[in-house]
Amino acid sequence: MKRFLRDLLRSTWVQRALGVLAAEYLRLVWLTNRFSYLPADVYDIVEPEMPAIFAFWHGQHLMTPFIKTKKSYRAKVLISRHRDGEFNAIAVERLGIGTIRGVGAFREMVQALEDNWNVATTADVPKRARVVGLGLIMLARESGRPIMPFAMVTSRFIRLKNWDSTTINLPFGRGAVVGIEHIYVPPDADAETMEKLRLQVESYLNEATRRAYAAVGRPEAALG
Repeated sequence: MKRFLRDLLRSTWVQRALGVLAAEYLRLVWLTNRFSYLPADVYDIVEPEMPAIFAFWHGQHLMTPFIKTKKSYRAKVLISRHRDGEFNAIAVERLGIGTIRGVGAFREMVQALEDNWNVATTADVPKRARVVGLGLIMLARESGRPIMPFAMVTSRFIRLKNWDSTTINLPFGRGAVVGIEHIYVPPDADAETMEKLRLQVESYLNEATRRAYAAVGRPEAALG
């Protein structure tokens, strides 16, 4: 029975149904939360630097497709090729975001940036929450495009007890989008420079998360 349920959940039609339901639920959350932006002119600051690499913590990723809805920016997001990632891909594509998946994803992200697409990706090392991986720094070095660390949170949520403390955002509350300074990685950056910038991205993401939860009246949530 357990195997039957697992196979059923991974079937194409179930994955598609879950993807559609997830997308429409997130749209409801977006429409029923009152979002603020910090700084207030964050889009005016970010726009001249596009295309850019938008980085956020794993577990805070569910609302990120809506960061582009202030204006219709072209964007693609990196999603795992794992079978369980199928409904995630279906959901974000329904919300108007392109996807980058599977073998050769790094080269595809570089190409997307060259083709004037913004690229969004989680910053964490797999299974190590809130530890920025060097892959993000390498992408910025290879592409020459800036990293834009940001946090997008809501005041009402359910937090799962998994490795990344996934936050399920809830409707009818307040939301905040917080950006910090963008970071360029020099094309000749050595290992020491890359590690310094990796730690800087980590610091900025933690600060963005702290400010975002403070803005929606939930400062204690930044610790989760």
